[in-house]
Formats: sequence, C-alpha cells, structure tokens
Amino acid sequence: MANLVWFRSDLRTRDNTALAEACADHSEAVLGIFLLAPDQWREHDWAPVKVDLILRTLAELSRDLAALNIPLIVRECGRFKHAPGALLDVARSHGCRALYFNREYEVNEQRRDDQVRKVLAAGGLEIHAHDDQTAIPPGAVVTQQGRPYTVFTPFKKAWIARMVDRGGPVIRDVPVPRPAMPREPDPVASEARGFDGLKRPDLWPGGESHALRRLDDFVSGRIAAYKQHRDIPGVNGTSTLSPYLAIGAVSPRQCLRAALDANAGGFDRGNPGCVHWISEIVWREFYKHLIVAFPRLCMGRAFKFETERIRWREDPEGFGAWCQGRTGVPIVDAAVRQLLQTGWMHNRLRMVSAMYLTKDLFIDWREGERFFMRHLVDGDLASNNGGWQWSASTGTDAAPYFRIFNPVSQSRTHDPDGTFIRQFVPELASLDRDEIHEPWTIPALARAPLDYPARPVADHAASRARVMDAFRAIGTGDPSRADR
Repeated sequence: MANLVWFRSDLRTRDNTALAEACADHSEAVLGIFLLAPDQWREHDWAPVKVDLILRTLAELSRDLAALNIPLIVRECGRFKHAPGALLDVARSHGCRALYFNREYEVNEQRRDDQVRKVLAAGGLEIHAHDDQTAIPPGAVVTQQGRPYTVFTPFKKAWIARMVDRGGPVIRDVPVPRPAMPREPDPVASEARGFDGLKRPDLWPGGESHALRRLDDFVSGRIAAYKQHRDIPGVNGTSTLSPYLAIGAVSPRQCLRAALDANAGGFDRGNPGCVHWISEIVWREFYKHLIVAFPRLCMGRAFKFETERIRWREDPEGFGAWCQGRTGVPIVDAAVRQLLQTGWMHNRLRMVSAMYLTKDLFIDWREGERFFMRHLVDGDLASNNGGWQWSASTGTDAAPYFRIFNPVSQSRTHDPDGTFIRQFVPELASLDRDEIHEPWTIPALARAPLDYPARPVADHAASRARVMDAFRAIGTGDPSRADR
C-alpha cells in the first residue's frame, strides 16, 4: 500500500506539509502525481510564461522526488472536473490507501477538491488535506467578534501576534528516502497544449533549488536596503521571489524564517528593509485570507458593493494603447512593456499602471486584472485581484477614490533619471531627464524623429474630475486628498 501525494501549487520537497505528512511513516511507499489542466488554466487566464516555469520546475521536482524513491506521475486531465476520475484511476492502479494534498483557496479549486474528496472517499481512500499556502491558515486570524479583517493594518497586528504565539514559522524537513516503488517517474512535457507564447528561462530558471538560492541571495544582500530601493524600478531592489511563491517552489514560511533570521527574530522592529519585506509577506497572506472569507472576489465582483454601480468607459482604442505600452505616458508604457517582455512588472509600477487604466482611462479594473493574469509569471488570483481593486478603489483597504496617482509625479519620484524608461521605451533614450517624463511638452520640431505618441491618450486633470463625479454619484465618501 502507498500514499498518493497530489502536487499543485506546491512544487517542492522542502517544507511541503502534505508531502511531509504522507512520508511520516517511514515504512510506507509514496507516489506523487501532478495533473496538467491546460483547458482550465486558459479559462483562468494563466500566462504562457507561468506555465513554462511550472513545467521546468516540475521536471526538477520529479528528479528531487526520484532521489527519495518517490516516482512522480504526470497526467493531462484538461479541466478540473476530470481530476477526481484521474486521481482515482492512479490510486487504484498503484494500490494507494490515502490521498494527501495541500489546500488551494480559490472558489473553483475548492469545488474541485470537494468533488475529489467525495469520489475518492467513496472509492475507499483516506483523504488528508492540509493548509500550506500561507504561514497562518485562512480563518485563523479574525477580530474579537470572530469576523474576518478587512483592513490590512489591524490584520497585520493580529497576524504577528498569532505568529509570535506559535513561536514563529515551523519549517518541515525534507522527507527521508522511501521504500522503493516499482515505477519510474513520468517524463515532464516541455510544452503545454495551447500555451504558446513568452518563455523566459533566462530570467526565471525553474526549480526549488533556484528559488532557495534566490531567497538566500536576497536575504544575504539586498534585503537590508529593501525599504529604500523597493520603489525604484531601475534598481534591482526587490526579491523577485513572487513567481516561485505563486507556484510553490518556495514556501511563505521559508521566506519568513529567512527574513526573521536576518533581523534577529524581529517581526516589526529591527532592520527597516527586513521589517518592510516581512510586511509584504503579510500582505500576501491578507489577500489569501480575503478570498476565503469573501468568495465573490474570485468571481469578478467588487469588494465594495456600491462600486458595482460605476459605469466604466468602453474605450477599445485607449485599452489597446495601454496593452501595447503606447499610451504616450512613458512610465506607464515602460511598465507594460516590461510585463510583455519579461512576464513580470515592478510592484510600484503595477500600482501606477493599474491606476492609469482605472482612473485616467476609467476602464473597468477587471479588464486590467485579466490582462495582467494573461502575462504575469507570478500570476496569483488573490494578490492580483487585491492589487487591482486597491488601485480602482473598489476593494477592501483600497486607496480612497480621490487618491489618484499622477503618473508624471510618480515617474519623476521613482525613476528621476529615466533609467527604467530608457530601458523599455528606447525610442525616448535620447531625451534628457526633464524631457523624458513628459515628451509631449517638447516642441514639435524637436520631437519629430521620435516614434512615440505625440500626446497621452488621456488628459489627467479631466480624468480626475470624471473619477470624482462617478464616485460621488454612487455616494462614496468625500474627497480630502490631492493627487500623489
């Protein structure tokens, strides 16, 4: 008899709760399985660059598991609804007595897992589901009234208190080698059906071992200056670990433990860079907790009910310009082109570009959310939705609707010399540091050779007035702050 471990967004051997539990009895054989679901992934707007990273990481996982005498079976099931049958077939053909997996929290994933439980339990298997995607399980951090937190700061305070009570994150060891099973690992395909598109193995090497090296490099070097550098897109100041967290090549507990070790155990005091990065880990936790507490966030619904009454503009031309990095606003265009070329966008620029789409162009945030998911190597529903609804002022703990980023001010503040703009909008590389943020102000004769829009697709001042009117019309608050 063997234990079957179903890998999903947890493609690692270290600190993998389901794998560790399945291997707890050293005398039992263990078998791994991964189900490719390309039809479902397309429906969920997964990006080719993300699927490519998954496949390359899966290949390394297969080798790592083989060293533990755990074969990995890879099957294509197309859609989630076919998962129960595929799992039951494998379990029966290999004499498995139990299924182990780590929970996923999105609505469709939860429904899939509920059906898997029913089908496999009816087939005589034990089912063991574990919380692993977060350092503290969703639902375990609530107010004194037992309600979920909807504002980040009190959530963070309660989250840290709970984590301190637990003695910090607990890291599970790599399992010891198992009794050998009479099966070789399945080969892992290098392509997934229907996912032709951007692939950047040079930027995003696959595998758990690379994810851990990237974590170590960041914590041993850049984390100390993280707070100063995190908002400067032209500087390598962030961890770039989000793709590996999204697919589970590294765990949030491993990230948290590394940051705490670098900060003498401090969660909210000590080195400012460490403290700020820990806060970003808690933001990720916050958004995961929210999609469980408020499932409508997985269904294209605004968190603030009243904002569903907003009549967003239909502007195919403006949306097309934004998607191509041709809005005429260099910092916005550089951000989108970074996404198109690398599969990743700097966090500060995610806010700037999202607010430009939702406030300057007044286009539905759901359009931008979908576009990001279709191109992000670190596409994660909870974080992506949380960021877009923050920018659109429709979400929990959102930016007030009257707080509207001025993209030129953001550009001058965070890319003062135009370093980042020159990298991704090379047609503006010849402009000086004053001109590059607002090329439409250059006299027509001087800018004639530039292959770049002559003016922005939206007037910022007029757009701001439009946003104010639209939000006032649905009775949302009273403005008290100017552009940032």
